[in-house]
Amino acid sequence: MRPHLASPKMAASCRLLRVSSARLSVLRRLSSPPSSAAIRSTFLRYFEERHGHRPVPSSAVRPRGDPSLLFVNAGMNQFKPVFLGTVDPRSEMAQYRRVVNSQKCVRAGGKHNDLEDVGRDIYHHTFFEMLGNWSFGDYFKEEACRMAWELLTQQYQIPANRLYVTYFGGDPGLGLSADEETREIWLSLGIPPSHLLPFGLKDNFWEMGETGPCGPCTEIHYDHVGGRNASALVNQDSPEVVEIWNLVFMQYNREADRSLRRLPQHHVDTGMGLERLVTILQGKRSNYATDLFTPLLEEIERGSQAPPYGGRLGREDTNHVDMAYRVVADHVRTLSVCIADGVYPGMAGAELVLRHILRRAVRFSSEILRAPPGFLSTLVPSVVEILGDAYPELHREKSQIMRILDENEEAFLTSLQRGRRIIERTLQQEGSGKIFPTDVAWSLFRNLGFPLDLIGLILEERGSSLDRAALEELAEEEEKRKLRNQQAEGAVGGLRLDIHSLTELQRRVVPTTDDSPKYGYTLGDDGKYVFSPCQATILMLYKDQSLHSAVSRGQRCGVILDRTCYYAEQGGQSSDLGYFVHEGEQDVLFPVESLHQAGGYVLHEVTATEPLRVGDRVELFLDEAQRTACMEKHTATHLLNFALRQVLGESVAQRGSHVTAERLRFDVSVTGAVSVQQLQEVEKKFQEVIGQNQEVYTAEIPLTDAKNIPGLRSVDEVYPDPVRVVSVGVPIQEIVSPAFRADQQTSVELCCGTHLQKTGAIEDLVIISEKPLLRGIVRLIAVTGEEAREARETGQVLRREVDSIIERMKMMTPSLNDAQRLSKEVGLVTDSVDSASMPQWQRKELQASLKALQRSANTAVRKAIGRKAAERVQSLLERHGQRPVIVDCLEEESLPVLMKTVFLLCERCPGSAVMLFSRQSSGKVLCACQVPKGPSPVLSALDWAVSVCSVMGGKAGGSEGSANGNGSCENLDGVLKAALKFAQTKLSDSGHDTRRAGEN
Repeated sequence: MRPHLASPKMAASCRLLRVSSARLSVLRRLSSPPSSAAIRSTFLRYFEERHGHRPVPSSAVRPRGDPSLLFVNAGMNQFKPVFLGTVDPRSEMAQYRRVVNSQKCVRAGGKHNDLEDVGRDIYHHTFFEMLGNWSFGDYFKEEACRMAWELLTQQYQIPANRLYVTYFGGDPGLGLSADEETREIWLSLGIPPSHLLPFGLKDNFWEMGETGPCGPCTEIHYDHVGGRNASALVNQDSPEVVEIWNLVFMQYNREADRSLRRLPQHHVDTGMGLERLVTILQGKRSNYATDLFTPLLEEIERGSQAPPYGGRLGREDTNHVDMAYRVVADHVRTLSVCIADGVYPGMAGAELVLRHILRRAVRFSSEILRAPPGFLSTLVPSVVEILGDAYPELHREKSQIMRILDENEEAFLTSLQRGRRIIERTLQQEGSGKIFPTDVAWSLFRNLGFPLDLIGLILEERGSSLDRAALEELAEEEEKRKLRNQQAEGAVGGLRLDIHSLTELQRRVVPTTDDSPKYGYTLGDDGKYVFSPCQATILMLYKDQSLHSAVSRGQRCGVILDRTCYYAEQGGQSSDLGYFVHEGEQDVLFPVESLHQAGGYVLHEVTATEPLRVGDRVELFLDEAQRTACMEKHTATHLLNFALRQVLGESVAQRGSHVTAERLRFDVSVTGAVSVQQLQEVEKKFQEVIGQNQEVYTAEIPLTDAKNIPGLRSVDEVYPDPVRVVSVGVPIQEIVSPAFRADQQTSVELCCGTHLQKTGAIEDLVIISEKPLLRGIVRLIAVTGEEAREARETGQVLRREVDSIIERMKMMTPSLNDAQRLSKEVGLVTDSVDSASMPQWQRKELQASLKALQRSANTAVRKAIGRKAAERVQSLLERHGQRPVIVDCLEEESLPVLMKTVFLLCERCPGSAVMLFSRQSSGKVLCACQVPKGPSPVLSALDWAVSVCSVMGGKAGGSEGSANGNGSCENLDGVLKAALKFAQTKLSDSGHDTRRAGEN
C-alpha cells in the first residue's frame, strides 16, 4: 500500500468523488440523455477549446498510399507518416502537434474482420466511429490520462466508481518492466488500487505492425451494472464490462530484429469507440438501442414485414429476425459511408468486400425481414440524417449512394432467388445429408457472388452445414490459380481441340461458332456498359479428345455452341469469365472455366453440374466486371503504343502484348534504354488523350483497305479479312479516306479485342515495371484506373521515406550503432521500392538515391568500425606489447569490429598470432583470429579457431591465415587458456620461442 493512498486528504477526496458520482447519476436519470451528435461534439470541443487540439477531418475509408490495408480501421491510420517519420516536412501534417478528430473506420476483410460477427451480438460493427486525440512529440502520459479522466467523469459525468483502468504489467521475457509511471499517474488522479489492474503484452502493449512505433497502453473500462467490484470481468469479453478508451503511449520502435528501441519523440494515440460511449451515456446496454441505430431500426420496421425489433440474441431470436435488423442497420451504414468515399461494390480488394457486405444485407432484408426490392436505398436518408452533419460527403453523395445500392440490390436479388432454388434443389437431391456439397457451394460463391456465411446461415435453417475446410482449400486453390495466371500471362492450358476433332467437326458440317455477340454492348448515359443477352444451342460436346453428343453430371468437357458472347483469348486479351444455364432452368449453373478458339470453333470448358446434350438451348451470362476491366486495359494498351511512338519516335515497334483485368503487358523494341524522363513523358501524353475523353471507333473493313491506312502499325500476326480496325478520336470512314494524312495524330490499330467506347473511363495509366527481355526489346507492365492512383500514392509514400533517410543521414553521428541502423533501414526501404507497385520512373529515381545512400552508409559503417577497432588495438598493445601469441577478451557486440581489431593488431605486431574473444549479451561467445603470413605457416588460423570453438560447442570457418567462429560457455577463462595452449604447442613443436606468449 502506498503511503499517500492512506492519507486523510485522499480518503476525503475519494468519498467526495463517490458522492459526486452518485449525485450526477441521479441528475442524468432525471434529464434526457445526450444525443450521439452532442456526445461527438463534446469530445471534439473539449480537446479543441480546453486543450488546444487542432480538429482534423476524418480521412476517407479507403487508405491512401497504404497497400497493407483494405480499409481505414483505426483513427491513427492517416497519421502513420508522422509516427514513422516519413511525413513531408513541407506538408500541413508536419505541423501537427495536438490533434483531435472522429475517424470513420471499417473492419471487414484483412487482419481486422468483424463481418461475420455482426448481428450475432450487440456490439460488433463493420463501420464505426473512432474518437481520438493525438500528441505528436508534445504532451505525454500524465496529460493524456488527466484529460481522459476529466472528460469522462466531469464532462460526460460518468460515475468514477464504474470505471476500471488497466496498464501494462511488464514482460520479463522481453526485458520490459511494468509501466509504473502510468500506474502512479492514475493513483494520483484518485483511482483506487482495486480499480487499477495490470495486464500483459496481449492487452496492454500496442504495436503498429511487425516493425515500427509501439508502446504500452492504458485502457479505461466501464461496468454497465455498477454497485460491485467488477475487476474480475475486465478483459474477459464480458458484455457487462466493456473497454471504452485506449490510450497508447508510443515510446519505443520495434526494430526489424524484434528488439525495442526508444523513440526520439514520444507520441500519444488514443481511440474511443463512439458507439460504445453513446451506449453508456444514453443509459443503454446495446449499441443498437442508441440514437445511432434506433432511427434505422424504426425505418426497417416501417419498410418491411417484420415484427418490431426486440433486441434478442441466440436461441431467443427465433428465425434470426433481430439479427437481421442488426445486420441491415450496420451494413447500410457501412455501404453509405464507403460509397460516399468512392469505394463501390466490385470484384477485387475492398470493392469485393463491400460487394459481400451488400449481398449479406440484401439477403437478410429480403428473406428474413421480407422487405420489398429496392429496400436498402430507402434507408440511406436515415443514415444521412444520423451521420451527415459529421460527414458532409454523405449529403453530397446521397443520390449516388441510393442509385448504386438499387442497381446492386436488383442484380443480387435475381442471383439470390436463383441461389436459393439451387440450395433447395440440391438439398432435395442429396436427401438428409448433413454436409452440403462443396462444389455447389463454391459455384454459388464464385459465380453468383454469394458470401459463404450467407450460404451457411441458409443451410443452418435447414439443418445442414458447409465443409469449411474443403471450401478454404478451394479458396486457396483459386488464389494460386490467379497467381499462376498472372505469372504465366496467358500460358496455354485446359482442353484443346486437336486436329482429329477439328477434322471430324468439319466432316460432320458442324457450323463454326458465331462470336460476334461479344461486341454486343453499349455505353449507357450513366457511364456503365450494357451487355446484350445471348442465347445459344449446343452443337457438340468434347471430352477425352473425342466428340460426344452427351455428357453426364460431374464430367469435365468442352462445349461448342452455335454462338457465344464470350471473348476467347486472342490478340493478347485474356478470355472472359461467366456461366450459362439451360433455358427455363435458372437454378443450375454451368461455370465457364476457360475458353479456347480453334478453327473457328469456340470451346467453352465446363464441369457439368447436370447432364448436357447436343441440341440443348442455353443462356449465357458474362462476368461484366471482368470484361469491362479488360476493355479498359485493352484500350489503354493502344493508347500506350501511341504515346510510346510520340515520345520515343516512329522507330519503336510493338513486339507483343497481353491484357488481363488486373494489368496490361506491352513488349516494345527500342533503340536504347528508356530514361526516367521518357517514362514520365509517355504517361503525360497518355493522360492528355484520356483527358479529352475521345470516342473509340471500331469497324470491319477489307484487309487491303486496312493495309493502306497511312501510318498504320500492325503486329506481326495473321489477320482475318475483313479485319477489325480500332481508331481513337477519328471515325473509320475518315481513316480510310484518301484525304487522311499519316501526320494526323491518333491511335489506329488492327485489333479483334473488345474496347471502351470513350477513353475517359481509363482515368489514368501508370507504368509500374520496365525490364529488358532481349537486347533492344523491353517489357512494360502498366495499371490503370484505381490501381494507377494507388500506385502513385505508394510512390509518394516511398519518396517521403527516402527523403527522411537523406535528412537523417546528414545529421547522423559517427557512432557505429547509428551507421549500422541507418544502413539497415536503407536496405529495407530499397526492398520496398524494388517490389512495390509504383511508377517505374519514380522507382528508378529512388533506386538511384538509395544506392548513393547505401554507399554513404556503408562508408560510415566501415569508418566507424575502423575507429572503434583502432581504439581497441591501442589498449591491447598497452597490455600485451609484441608477444608472439596474444589471446584476450573484449567487450564488443560487433563481429566486424572484433575481426578488424584482430587485423589491425596483427599489422602493428607483424610476427604475432592473435585470437580475440567477445561475450555477447545473448550469451554467445564470438571468436576471431589471424596468424603471421609465411611460405609454410606452422599455425593454421582455421585449425586454431575450429579447435577452440569446439571446446565451446560451436563452429568456425575461414582460411589458413584468418578465421572466426562462435560458441557458448560459462568459463571463458578456461577457453582462453585452451586457445593459448593450442597456439603455444604448435609453435613450440616447430621450434618457435613462445616464452613471451601470454594472455590477459
